[in-house]
This record gives sequence, structure tokens and C-alpha cells, in this order.
Amino acid sequence: MNTIKIDLNLFIVFDAIYSQQSLTRAAGVLHVSQPAVSGSLAKLRSIFDDPLFVRTSAGMVPTPLARQLVGTVRESLKNLDSCVAARIPFEASTASRTFRIHATENAELILLPALLKQLKRHAPKVNLEVVFFDRREVAYQMASGNVHLAVDAPLLSHPELISQPLQTDHYVCVMRPNHPLSNKAMTLEEFLEHEHIHISSRMKGAGHIDLALRSIGQKRRIGLRLQHYAALPTLLAESDFIAAVPASVASHWHLSKQSLPFETPKLELQLFWHKSVEHDPAVLWLREFTMKLAQEH
Repeated sequence: MNTIKIDLNLFIVFDAIYSQQSLTRAAGVLHVSQPAVSGSLAKLRSIFDDPLFVRTSAGMVPTPLARQLVGTVRESLKNLDSCVAARIPFEASTASRTFRIHATENAELILLPALLKQLKRHAPKVNLEVVFFDRREVAYQMASGNVHLAVDAPLLSHPELISQPLQTDHYVCVMRPNHPLSNKAMTLEEFLEHEHIHISSRMKGAGHIDLALRSIGQKRRIGLRLQHYAALPTLLAESDFIAAVPASVASHWHLSKQSLPFETPKLELQLFWHKSVEHDPAVLWLREFTMKLAQEH
């Protein structure tokens, strides 16, 4: 095989298909048409004399040869990126760049206001796109370059992801200002006798509060389950519901806040990035900028 005559962009397409397991999604990540991706795959199949990816009900499944090649391809692309990055420093004050960050909703509420304010001051041409993927997809999105950083709970376990603690938090109980529990220390009995609003991005399953109560043999009454915080302040202001939320999130609302009458584990947020961008000057700058901002706030 004469590698000099091979278009290196084909290997970028290979990596995108492998990560996305779909020609359509790979095209979206690469910002090209699906026929262009199909054409590149056809050339790769000819070069390696192998299908490389087989269409199934679960998506484009890599062949054994593709699985054998992917590590070498990604390492080679990483080395090429490093060669270019080493010669192109990132000047935040003048750079025109869009970064995409996977973030949970509480991470958005905690970090985005300060992050946007400081970006406009120090990097006025830098833009952000904040997205949220199922945690099982985040590593694939980061491997493909579709996501540059992730801010999430320490649940993104993947060998290609690197993480660093970003912030710790704790739960408080929130309610309307004139709620019967708002002006006194709350007992466990009072906490349990009121109906709760539970917020979780998951459609079902126990949350941190429920697990903490279960450890002391107790259970709360959940009258409403939500996947987002947006409606919570209004719902609490017009009812006797109470809710346990991260203190940093509650600080944005004009609601009464009470300490919980039992122990709960600390909440942790971590900053994640893919090992392929460990030394990328632009992503490194954003990582350090975000870490510094989190520490200051």
C-alpha cells in the first residue's frame, strides 16, 4: 500500500463512522453530506479490501479489521493534530472559535452565567454551544471531536476520558417563603410528611435524596417528578410542595431555603476531556479558564 497517495481525510471519516456508528451522524459531525461519507467509505473499503463497517439494526458495526485499525488510526490523527497544534498557539483575545460543551442542567445554572461574562471580557469572539447527551454517548461524541469538554457528575467512566474535580455542592430544601416550614428548623418528620417535587434527568429511578433516606429506613412522598428545573420555582411558589436541590442552584431563586434534617453525600461536578485533546492549545485554554472560574466562584 502506497500511503503517500492516500487521502488522509479518509481516516478522519473512518474515525467518525467508528465513533458515531452511523453514516448520517458521521456526516453531521464532519459537516459534510452523507453521500460524501459513503464515497469515502467506499474508497477505504477498496484500499483495505474489507467492508470495515456492516449495516445492522444497531447501526454501522465495525468488522474485526476495523476494530484492529481504530487504535492506530486515532493515535496517528492525534499525532498529526499535535504537530499542527504545536505551531499554532491559541490567542483567546483574538481567536474566533466555537466550543461545544456537554453539561448537566445544574452545571448550566452554576457555571454558565459567570463563564459567559468572563468569556466576553477575555475572549470576545469565542462562542459556546451547550448540549446534553445520554452519558453512554458522551465518550463517542468527544472522541469524534463533536464535544470539546463535559461538565457532569463523576459517572462518565471511560478509558479515553480524563477528568478533574471542578466543584462540590450540597443539598438544601426549598419552598415558598410563607410555607409552614420556612421559618423554623425542619425535623425529619416534617420533611417526610410533606409532598416532594423530585428533579432528575432520568425518567425513573431513585435519586441521591431517596438513597440517603433509604439508608436510615425512611421514604419520602414524591407527588411530582420533573426532568428540568425551569418550572420548579413557579410550582413551589403556588403550592405546599417542597424540593431538595443543590444549594448552588437554589441560590438563583427567591425561595426559602432550609437545611436537610439528615445527612446526604456531597454532590460533585467534574470536568472531562478526551485524551486526544490533552495537549490541544484551544481546549487546554478552555479547560484552565473553566477550572479557574469554578475555583473563584
